[in-house]
Amino acid sequence: MRPPVSRHRPSNEGPPGPRPRSYSPDLTPPWKKPGSVPEVPADPGLVVEEPGTGFCGAVIRCEAGTVTLEDRFGKHRVFPLEPRGFLLEGRVVTLVRPSGPAPVRPSRTASGSVAVPGARARVARAGRIYVEGRHDAELVEKVWGDDLRVEGVVVEYLEGVDDLPSVVADFAPGPDARLGVLVDHLVPGTKEWRIAESVTSEHALVVGHPYIDIWAAVKPSALGIEAWPRVPHGQDWKTGVCRALGWPSENTGAVWQAILKRVGSYKDLEPELLGRVEELIDFVTVGGGA
Repeated sequence: MRPPVSRHRPSNEGPPGPRPRSYSPDLTPPWKKPGSVPEVPADPGLVVEEPGTGFCGAVIRCEAGTVTLEDRFGKHRVFPLEPRGFLLEGRVVTLVRPSGPAPVRPSRTASGSVAVPGARARVARAGRIYVEGRHDAELVEKVWGDDLRVEGVVVEYLEGVDDLPSVVADFAPGPDARLGVLVDHLVPGTKEWRIAESVTSEHALVVGHPYIDIWAAVKPSALGIEAWPRVPHGQDWKTGVCRALGWPSENTGAVWQAILKRVGSYKDLEPELLGRVEELIDFVTVGGGA
């Protein structure tokens, strides 16, 4: 015979307590939670800004957890793919890895502009860009040649700026024939500065870089040297540079051609030159007819 079953709870157990409540780990009220932001594929060529650093550039690579941006001067920065981590046209977005095969990145000209496949050279404008010498013209052509042909801008050289005021007067710039001039060593107080100040036409723009010669606008790193050597005052700068670096000083033209071959794109030039050339192109092309 089985013993009787007790209907009484053991003395060490208390009465049943209330059921525990289940809490969400996120106690933020709904009205205080940040709103959702769009997710944007980090496709190559997409230009975004990282707000923490202010770095703005185009996507060149997106890997697991990171995105690499390149700014207009060729500088690369790697950032984590964090929610709400970037600005796209001023709006907060979340970058995500692109799905499927990566789209083909737009090809670029040597100046960094987006290349226009099959573009035909435009009929030359009446406006012009003048530079000081042959080397200046060859460097501008090497880096900005594609852009200049699309815009129909012709570059000519002056062999110095001593006669610039009379050159500008003979050119007679106007609304449909603007003139831009690039001057070497345009530093306040110099001869070049005083000559540039004498050009007052509203349809002519004279800008310059601080380097004594266009050679120095090429980054030393592009040539495998630490820096451009200092040349004593009164000595021909090109000759002094060649002697200091062990380059053949008797033929600076050949040396320049060797330097020019090492310039592949705008990345090999100093920013002080890049900005001035692009400023001239913009000035000559705005409002002018072909």
